[in-house]
Amino acid sequence: MPLLVMKFGGTSVADLGRIENAARKVKAEVARGYDVIVIVSAMSGRTNEMVGWVEATSKLYDAREYDAVVSSGENVTAGLMALRLQEMDVPARSWQGWQVPINTTSAHGAARFVSIPRENIDAKFAEGFKVAVVAGFQGVSPEGRVTTLGRGGSDTTAVAFAAAFNAERCDIYTDVDGVYTTDPRITKKARKLDRIAFEEMLELASLGAKVLQTRSVELAMRYKVRLRVVSSFEEVTDTSGTLVCDEEDIMESKVVSGVAYSRDEAKMTLLKVEDRPGVAAAIFGTLADAGVNVDMIVQNISELATPAATRAYTDMTFSLPTNQVDRARVAIEAAVAGGAFAFSELVTDTDVAKISVVGIGMRSQVGVAARMFAALAAENVNIKVITTSEIKISVLIDRKYMELAVQALHDTFELEKA
Repeated sequence: MPLLVMKFGGTSVADLGRIENAARKVKAEVARGYDVIVIVSAMSGRTNEMVGWVEATSKLYDAREYDAVVSSGENVTAGLMALRLQEMDVPARSWQGWQVPINTTSAHGAARFVSIPRENIDAKFAEGFKVAVVAGFQGVSPEGRVTTLGRGGSDTTAVAFAAAFNAERCDIYTDVDGVYTTDPRITKKARKLDRIAFEEMLELASLGAKVLQTRSVELAMRYKVRLRVVSSFEEVTDTSGTLVCDEEDIMESKVVSGVAYSRDEAKMTLLKVEDRPGVAAAIFGTLADAGVNVDMIVQNISELATPAATRAYTDMTFSLPTNQVDRARVAIEAAVAGGAFAFSELVTDTDVAKISVVGIGMRSQVGVAARMFAALAAENVNIKVITTSEIKISVLIDRKYMELAVQALHDTFELEKA
């Protein structure tokens, strides 16, 4: 039988009524002739509640016990979904990660997939079961302990199962009806995309779009898994939602497909850093060792300290999440005290936002940056940092202009038009 993977997020299974609604959608796909693997998240809010319990119990908790606790939410949902399907006369069985088994690394809280053997679930399908309901977000380590996969783990679980079982498609059911050109809460002109390329979706996800997690899109692109984002709360048809697919499956792409933003950004600049081989490695190695997630990096052209000096200096600017600024400052100060590098002053700006335009059409179109910068200039928005890739242009601006910038760029590239 053809096989379909369906993933339901926390809001889609938030209570028994929503679990029943999701089960009806599964039953409809079974009626169309599919065997179905359903991946479920914990009921909305449950994982955060359990994380709170762990932290209240033990400040320096054992990561293995943390995983044992927080993975239980998905187990509850999986059992309830299987029971509801059985009540609908759909042969279904629930599966926890260790029962499949979903083999992962031993990195508790951030495990990675190693393998998903098919034999156990295939055997149940052969017995006449039509649906396997699998608890997302979890697996089992080589030591036999429960592991969790980190943020977005259920999305990634769904894609991994679609790849392992050669599914026809992987449907991600969520509280939105697809991927939009930008956040509809910022501009009413935002348009739902019928299709978007893997690379575009990967950039949008990494730049702040919350519809899909970056790891799931990376996995889908690697294994050519066709993803469809659809709403749990609307009737689903063959044309519903947004299909995330190969670039070759999109007949004609717009130059820019979407505008993404990230609100909680900060900018740090090290002034008058000695310009010599290895200094960048020393700075960013220090930040990496401290677990600081650096994004945009700009190094200025070297300048001599004085006309008569022989030693050159440069300024080094980078962006990072706002909540990592203190960690970065402590790490840098410790490295300077240890003689790793030196600078004259550390300047921090915690009131910036990152705005990005993304589109595979940029590869063959000139002038995109000029149009973007002109649109921002027309709104009197100053650009602090610029970075580019083949299909993306990102800028840092003052946070107070974030929504204005998103609206202006959406209008400039006419993203409301199909």
